[in-house]
Amino acid sequence: MLTRLLSSAAILAALATPLASQAANFRWANDGDVGAMDPYTRQETVQLSFLANIYEPLVRWNRELKLEPALAVSWEQTSPTVWRFKLRPGVKFQDGTPFTAEDVVFSFGRITSPNSEMKAPLGVLKEMRKVDDLTVDVETKLPDPILLQQLTNFFIMSKAWCEAHNAVSPTWIDATKEENFSNRNAMGTGPFRLTLREPDRRTIVEKNPAWWDKAEFNVDRVELDIIGSASTRVAGLLSGELDMIYTVPVQDMDRIEKTPGLKLLQTPELRTIYFGLDLARDELLKSDVKGKNPLKDLRVRQAFTMAIDEPLIASRIMRGQAHPSFMMWGPGVNGYNAALDKRPAVDIVKAKQLLADAGYPNGFRLTLDCPNDRYTGDEAICTAVVSMLARIGMKIDLNAQTKGKHFGEINPPRYNTSFFMLGWTPATYDAHNVLFSLLGTRNGTRGELNDGGYSNPKIDTLIDQIGIETDQAKRNKLIDESITILQQDVAVIPLHQQVIVWASKNNVSVAQMADNYFPYRYIVVK
Repeated sequence: MLTRLLSSAAILAALATPLASQAANFRWANDGDVGAMDPYTRQETVQLSFLANIYEPLVRWNRELKLEPALAVSWEQTSPTVWRFKLRPGVKFQDGTPFTAEDVVFSFGRITSPNSEMKAPLGVLKEMRKVDDLTVDVETKLPDPILLQQLTNFFIMSKAWCEAHNAVSPTWIDATKEENFSNRNAMGTGPFRLTLREPDRRTIVEKNPAWWDKAEFNVDRVELDIIGSASTRVAGLLSGELDMIYTVPVQDMDRIEKTPGLKLLQTPELRTIYFGLDLARDELLKSDVKGKNPLKDLRVRQAFTMAIDEPLIASRIMRGQAHPSFMMWGPGVNGYNAALDKRPAVDIVKAKQLLADAGYPNGFRLTLDCPNDRYTGDEAICTAVVSMLARIGMKIDLNAQTKGKHFGEINPPRYNTSFFMLGWTPATYDAHNVLFSLLGTRNGTRGELNDGGYSNPKIDTLIDQIGIETDQAKRNKLIDESITILQQDVAVIPLHQQVIVWASKNNVSVAQMADNYFPYRYIVVK
């Protein structure tokens, strides 16, 4: 009888409590894992999105993708190249140590260190200086119209924690090297703290009870499961074992949408999917052409673009969930110009002639490096492109592998690729981020993820000009000029901007944003 009374009381208490305040657990699945727990080891959305739940920047994006204060409460420019940030008082790291300006200055030194893969977004910064415990000055090399946007992925780490665990510098994500403590452990100021890390299996975070901000979420625990099999991932959602899945196989979208208790969440994504080419080496690593690099010949690159039928990819493989493009940034990114977003028409006859004119009438052999668990339909797209290029005589060997292995091969410091698929979402929602990170000549900061090694002095000059131009009309004109040059050079081969598709239970509310970040601080389970 007592048990029954207690149960009734518990039920009445639950009914009296607003839904948003009822604590819950949340379990979701993705097909690829976070590379590491260190926020400076990989410039990739899956990793940065996950770690944004544990670590925080000075300035963050809200659910409407508007900038708002985070670890900084205010900022002002004291000169054209100096910004003063007032830090949030009373903030503590998850181990209880206070957050101060020392941590910001330390983190700047760490994120710009040689082994960091996050140097490029802060390439314009010259120095960060402590003014007092809750004030830092940020000095840029030149005036920077988008500094605040560039700071949104500058996650602050604890100086004391890093020093105590011999993690004062990041390490490359590379299985052949000794791991840093921060690769499997994390400790920030954010709304969730890491409690379990099992790479390629599951990662669990729990609510940080000492978080400085007002919680808009009602979950105490979030579990990310890595399920590579699309059918198993969908089955987990259909059975109720999972609350949400991403990515959603396009062939299962109708089935999920028609299942009672489930829903699809869709929004256009800012990410551009593209193919890159090795334009730096004098001899390709992965080709049967010896003594020279056929991809350096513009005619070869033009032939590739004419052979790749992106409209067919968008309609058949992506099932309409893509916006075909011939630009490296799409709608929603500052600098997009629809008038310049025109793909070359598919022309097999002309493509064959271009290859013949370049000295390859029978084509040549080349390896295409492709992920199989990162982008919507990634391996299927690459498989289709192998067939499309075969029509002009190319013999493409497909090397499809998990994104961890894929990125480890093609990204710095190895650049071990000749022809590859990648996707890119500009963290600043501005074309300059794409130009600076992916297309500028590699110089240690600029072009950090220019995996193909494209180099054009005209583009480098435009990048510098766009980076400091504050007149928006003039700035957009410079961006348009860069688009024209890149298209004429076929610096890369853009494919499309994909649509973000998640699937969840009806009782789940999340913020689905165009940058494909998944902030746990907006999860509500009713």
